[in-house]
Amino acid sequence: MKKIEKRAFLCLLLGLVLLAGLCYFVYEDWHDGGEWAVYEGNRDVYADGDLAKGAVYDRYGNLLMRNTADGIIFNDDADVRAGCMHITGDKDNNIATGANRVFLDRLIGFDFINGIYSLNNDGEDVYLTLDGDVCATAYRALAGRKGTVGVYNYKTGELVCMVSSPTYDPQDPPSTIPEGAYINRFISAAFAPGSTFKLLTAAASIETQDDAYSYEVDCEGSIDYGHGDEVTDLSVHGTVDLKKALEVSCNCYFAKLSEKVGGKTIKKYVHKAGLDQSYDIDGIETKAGTFDYPDGGVNLAWTGIGQWHDMVNPCAMMVYMGAIANSGTAVMPSIVKPTNIVSEKIDQATAALQTEDMIEEETAESLTSMMRNNVVEHYGGDSAFPGLNVCAKSGTAEVEGQKRPNAWFVGFLNDEDNPYAFVVVVENSGYGSEVGGAVANKVLQDLVDQD
Repeated sequence: MKKIEKRAFLCLLLGLVLLAGLCYFVYEDWHDGGEWAVYEGNRDVYADGDLAKGAVYDRYGNLLMRNTADGIIFNDDADVRAGCMHITGDKDNNIATGANRVFLDRLIGFDFINGIYSLNNDGEDVYLTLDGDVCATAYRALAGRKGTVGVYNYKTGELVCMVSSPTYDPQDPPSTIPEGAYINRFISAAFAPGSTFKLLTAAASIETQDDAYSYEVDCEGSIDYGHGDEVTDLSVHGTVDLKKALEVSCNCYFAKLSEKVGGKTIKKYVHKAGLDQSYDIDGIETKAGTFDYPDGGVNLAWTGIGQWHDMVNPCAMMVYMGAIANSGTAVMPSIVKPTNIVSEKIDQATAALQTEDMIEEETAESLTSMMRNNVVEHYGGDSAFPGLNVCAKSGTAEVEGQKRPNAWFVGFLNDEDNPYAFVVVVENSGYGSEVGGAVANKVLQDLVDQD
């Protein structure tokens, strides 16, 4: 009897071990199955070391790239190919944000139940929210200059334009690849934001200072901090309040305002605005911004102006513009379109959860009004942006070692039918509104015309 009990116990123990092993295998398959499937030795997925499955399309179903056993097939238009290279990738897979790296599991069609099995063995089609033609327009507008353009729908989160330059035609690469061409400046870079950062300093003041709207500074063109340190302006602005200072981008005003608000408060609002955070855009991680927060003096002044050690990722700045446009709440950006009605509803529900309150609603309304005033009174109004209800802030960021500053132009369309927020950065190019504004207008005109 005892012998039978021992054998029964041993069988039960072995059964438990087998069950535990099966559970462990199922977990590993669920967790790492995708990596097993995309091992480069898998001839069902790769041909001569290159991915041979899957295709990427833009929001309207236009082919951007297709993997085949004979190599990658790209879009027929050279400007679309160059404008979208930082999402389609290049033939040698050098771009970290290229589809064959960030959408690998999707392209081979891997899922937990079927693995990589499919009837035609072609992999899966990935449809993006990007508009290939608008990306081509942005590519042409940058005209070979280093920089980036990003546009997204601040109601739905759909990223419709993401262009980084320098770039090139991946179907016909040049003999010498331009320096920095493999870097996606919208996703993987950070820049001194210049005067675009004054929007954040203004928001911090509005929400923490009782006299935010009435506080005035007499701008004489410069402020001397002693020991050779000073804050300078391009011109003497006279007595300015917050609205006027934002319109003329008065450094002296925002230097004094930064000291009044304080480094700790600016730090709080940088984090609240998401400018020191990394975003996950359907598996593509953005670069987090970096900042220092001096206790006072000239360095704090320059921090609140958008210089000193301020470094902002363009995508994060675009999302902050979306928050201002959307009454203080930002919808996180996405780049992959849902493939069916069920997943679309799931994605919409997820998007509703993936929001953050970056500023108060009344603050957002005030900044919207002031940004609209910037455009009307200082950036050329309707003649510069015909038919577009643009609210914007320019930035001219000095960079050590560059002959000319980086031009920023950020903002949104205050238009229910065209709810787009945007960011433009053109490196080593000049003044923000003059250079960046012209690029933004071309891209937005094309986008609105298509809609």
